[in-house]
Amino acid sequence: MTKATVLYGLPLDVEAFEKYYAEKHHPVVLQVKGIVKWEYTKFLPGPDGAAPAYYRMAELYFTSPEEMQSIMASPDGQTMAGDLTNFATGSVTILIGTVEK
Repeated sequence: MTKATVLYGLPLDVEAFEKYYAEKHHPVVLQVKGIVKWEYTKFLPGPDGAAPAYYRMAELYFTSPEEMQSIMASPDGQTMAGDLTNFATGSVTILIGTVEK
C-alpha cells in the first residue's frame, strides 16, 4: 500500500480553511477514483501545550506507487492537486511512502 501524506501549515484564516476544506476540497477528493482510503487529522497542542508543527494532515492510500501515479495524473487527480492553492494559505508538504505493517 502506498500513502500520500499532505501536511498543512497553519492557514492565514482558519475558519475559511475549514469551510473550504469541508465544502469544496473534500468533495473533490471523493471524486477521485482509485483512492483506497483517506484519513484527515486536525492536530492539537502537544503534551506541554506547545503549538503543533502542522495544522492538519490528510492521508490518501493507494494500492501501489504506479497506481498512485496513474490516479494523480488523471484529470480528477490533477483537479484535486490543483485545488490546494485555493485554500492552503499556510505551507503544504507532501510525503509519499510505503505502508508497512
